[in-house]
Amino acid sequence: MTIEVLNESGADADEKRLGELARHALDALRVHPLAELSILLVDEDVMTELHVKWMDEPGPTDVLSFPMDELRPGHAPDEDDEDDPALLGDVVLCPSVAARQAADAGHSTADELELLTVHGILHLLGYDHAEPAEHKEMFGLQAELLASWREARRRP
Repeated sequence: MTIEVLNESGADADEKRLGELARHALDALRVHPLAELSILLVDEDVMTELHVKWMDEPGPTDVLSFPMDELRPGHAPDEDDEDDPALLGDVVLCPSVAARQAADAGHSTADELELLTVHGILHLLGYDHAEPAEHKEMFGLQAELLASWREARRRP
């Protein structure tokens, strides 16, 4: 699995840890091991441009997901494409928005960026939260993935 994390935001973030979290989530969701994921951290100006262009919403947001190939959790590739890497897509994070949300939620910016990373990955995999049942499923899975990640980090 190829996971690229680029920080173009100017903010301090643990790119290595975000990549490890992404790998943990994708492994837990049994996404094909040859999948490719990009995580990009940007400033508010760039996030605002993306938010307006792709969502027709004003101002910056915390996370945007741009799916590429259609992948689903636990979905093995066809025999013919077993060696072809699939492009999962891009998760774009805005650390300054995450910092404000973290302060409001009473936890660290790092914790908020982890939450947003998992949230973005779930969107790439087709999860949504527009309807109550979808919301329950997506946020439940998000909480499970974050809990298992944090538990794994505590083990020696």
